[in-house]
Amino acid sequence: MTRSTSLARVNCHTHIYSGLAPLGMPQPSVKPASFVEILEKIWWRLDRALDADSLRAAARFYVSDALLAGTSTLIDHHESPNFIEGSLDILADACEELGMRALLCYGATERNGGRDEAMRGLAESRRFILSNRRSLVAGAVALHASFTVSDDTVRQAGELCRDLGAVMHVHVAEDRADVEDAVKRGYAGPFERLLDLAALPAGSILAHGVHLSEFQVKRAAEAGLWLVQNPRSNQGNGVGYPRGLAQSDLVALGTDGYPSRMHEEISALLEEAPFQGDRPASVLRRIEAGRDLVREALRLPDDAMDETLWEDGVLMSMRVGEREVVRGGKLVSGDINSIRTEAAEQAARLWETMERLS
Repeated sequence: MTRSTSLARVNCHTHIYSGLAPLGMPQPSVKPASFVEILEKIWWRLDRALDADSLRAAARFYVSDALLAGTSTLIDHHESPNFIEGSLDILADACEELGMRALLCYGATERNGGRDEAMRGLAESRRFILSNRRSLVAGAVALHASFTVSDDTVRQAGELCRDLGAVMHVHVAEDRADVEDAVKRGYAGPFERLLDLAALPAGSILAHGVHLSEFQVKRAAEAGLWLVQNPRSNQGNGVGYPRGLAQSDLVALGTDGYPSRMHEEISALLEEAPFQGDRPASVLRRIEAGRDLVREALRLPDDAMDETLWEDGVLMSMRVGEREVVRGGKLVSGDINSIRTEAAEQAARLWETMERLS
């Protein structure tokens, strides 16, 4: 028997609201032909179908699965357009209950209800940041992506960051559609648009960056901005590989809504990286960089460590701070059977709602 101890894993960009997706989420009758169509026909229909009960089930299921995979921290980017107010509390309560560290935010967008929808999204992040007193959870400000918001919304998001001393969490250049939209608006790209409108304070988190140039990545690093690579999602969506990220040390790993089994994310990265000109030793640095990002974002002391014990590659125990959340390979911070039962029940109801949406 081989036993080893290590620091817990961290997931620096995910979507907890997608937690029920592995439980039979319906696929569109016609295969999406582009990244934007994937969003429109799958993920944007899912997020519009969410309500308090389905979101709670998704959060508890996703978080428990992450803990059992040795992941102690999630940096989440949330959207549920028909259930905005109070949605971050649902996520935060699930994290606090089960023992998951988290940075939470609501991704403001105008894609469904225009500026009013965006203002409600920003207000939810503001409300949460000001009211949250949970020990494991903190808040950030967020935009969905540059191509789904107006300049006024971007400016207001930046102002909110400054007012609250918060960072921004936003998708940037995940697909060429984001770049093309920014150019049509008169900017060099979505990264420059966010910079020019003062929406990226130091410490902000830019998810993906697939279509950022080496120069743009260097500029992001100089501004103290984090980038998060999401290998499995990028492969699944066919958006490309972020070669430019090699120009920054401020690069971490996320799953973009895939389950937080970070060993699978790391394996996907190591398999693809050599074919893209990235050295394995270099990209492995992104694992430790993620812990640096978490300490910075959650304002944790340098010696804060969440520890895991493995036997023959199987997680046997994990402590998050002083709290043991996994013991003997089983979740001890919650009833996994009831969590899974609730998830299955709510998933069936969610798929029915999703199917009714156009």
